[in-house]
Amino acid sequence: MTASKDNQTANIYLSDTHEVVNQPTPLENYNAYKSDGVLKHWVATFDGQWANDAITDYGQKVGHELLKAGFLANKHKPEFHSHNRFGHRIDEIEYHPAYHQLMQSAIEAGHHSLPWLQPQKGAHVARAAIAYLHTQADPGSGCPLTMTFASVPAIKHQADLAEQWLPKILAQEYDPRNVPFYEKQGVTIGMAMTEKQGGSDVRANTTKAYPINEAGPGKAYQLVGHKWFCSAPMCDAFLVLAYSEGGLSCFLLPRWRPDGSKNAMHIQRLKNKMGNVSNASSEVEFRGAFAWMLGAEGRGVRTIIEMVAMTRFDCMVGSSSIMGLAAAQALHHTSGRSAFGRNLHQQPLMQNVLADLAIESEAALAISMRLAHALDHQQDEQQMLLARIGSAVGKYWICKRAAQHTYECMESIGAVGLIEDNVLARLYREAPVNAIWEGSGNIQCLDVLRAMQKESGSIEAFIDEIEQVKGSDKELDKRVEQIKAQLSAPSQWEFTARSLVESLALCWQSATLLRWGDDDVATAFLQSRIHRHGGYQYGTLPSGIDCAAIIQRAQPTLELD
Repeated sequence: MTASKDNQTANIYLSDTHEVVNQPTPLENYNAYKSDGVLKHWVATFDGQWANDAITDYGQKVGHELLKAGFLANKHKPEFHSHNRFGHRIDEIEYHPAYHQLMQSAIEAGHHSLPWLQPQKGAHVARAAIAYLHTQADPGSGCPLTMTFASVPAIKHQADLAEQWLPKILAQEYDPRNVPFYEKQGVTIGMAMTEKQGGSDVRANTTKAYPINEAGPGKAYQLVGHKWFCSAPMCDAFLVLAYSEGGLSCFLLPRWRPDGSKNAMHIQRLKNKMGNVSNASSEVEFRGAFAWMLGAEGRGVRTIIEMVAMTRFDCMVGSSSIMGLAAAQALHHTSGRSAFGRNLHQQPLMQNVLADLAIESEAALAISMRLAHALDHQQDEQQMLLARIGSAVGKYWICKRAAQHTYECMESIGAVGLIEDNVLARLYREAPVNAIWEGSGNIQCLDVLRAMQKESGSIEAFIDEIEQVKGSDKELDKRVEQIKAQLSAPSQWEFTARSLVESLALCWQSATLLRWGDDDVATAFLQSRIHRHGGYQYGTLPSGIDCAAIIQRAQPTLELD
């Protein structure tokens, strides 16, 4: 063999093995709000369009620097340091700088404060849009943001503490330093309710509260006990349930005592979670920790329930967001890839799957924004009754649907969806979190029953909301009559609670889409969820559905830069 032939043979092995073709571009460097026609529709429908400039600005960040920050904050987990190098107890969590970037951006955008600072028509809707977008960058950092936002109604129960704390809670300034609250302009609020022996049954709590001097609302106490879950332990204060002499009471426990000494709240360890990784969740012990009683003694659950109602609402928004981004990823990927001679999202069976995923995602967002609209009308008793039961119904249904939905989006993409470089892997691990946090499915169903028994007006308001579209669809009308029949047999309520809440959720989604949504989406939802054509897997829409129109509506409209 000659030298030239040797070189030619070597070049064959050194050359590229193939050209990369038939791969879509990544969904990045885009405006996450401007590209989302569905989100823009529901913001405008429920009076949030006055905040479009602010939401658009945040959408730009989410599609650019915050998207990158979300990957970094999840790659580099929070680290717990119990003591410093000199042996002093510090109970400090170290986060990657990307986590602080996410927190600062969200707080500056009003994720934690917008409706409280700008209480006008559409304020909760606008804030929900910002929270929806932020979740697509990183759900984990949304945890302390949600708790800070939701703490406001609870803290307002104690006027003297509210005067001291609310200006710092509502400030659009993020300060991550481990220093006393009074040295900061802006603070964040966490929550510590769950104990080992009780779980969601907070009445089984054993943490005790002892008055330091006087007893009663606003007074100082020492807390002794533990919490099995304390979310975001680097917050500046925590809402805590503990037993005082008068019963289970609510307390505001600062991370530092008013005298500047470290409070006796000791972190035992961080939870090693499968999802929600950027957010630190911890186990803590209170060894005489300083706290103020918040609200009336013995009325702790009543005091904190307003916070829980808001965090449950955010679970709805968060799971809707996870589904929205998962669907966007599936739609974007399939639109840039061909198989068997045609573009993948033009294949009939794939169109059925994609359209089904799109209507599920939109139906979740629709009732989340409808609930935000109710929260914007707090002086309207009917709206508040709807919100009372709607937050439990919505949290149960949307958060449960998110896991299967996210998986199906992943399958639409294929093996690439399993790779950690793709956001879907993180979304899939994240999807179960909201269904479990703030009360699992059974707790939500029992809360619906409790509302029906103690606030009968709430179920009446809910049924009235659905019957605003009475006569629009015979099968929907039949389903509502079936619900009424089920309500007339209270002896079976608890055993059949899940089927009841599922029916309430599906009818509410149907009515909301019929009343304010897109005709193609509403028709597809009713025929597949109410008329029950097809099976229970995604991709079983009946014939005659305009899948192409639904896909076009949900497709991200990108202005890449």
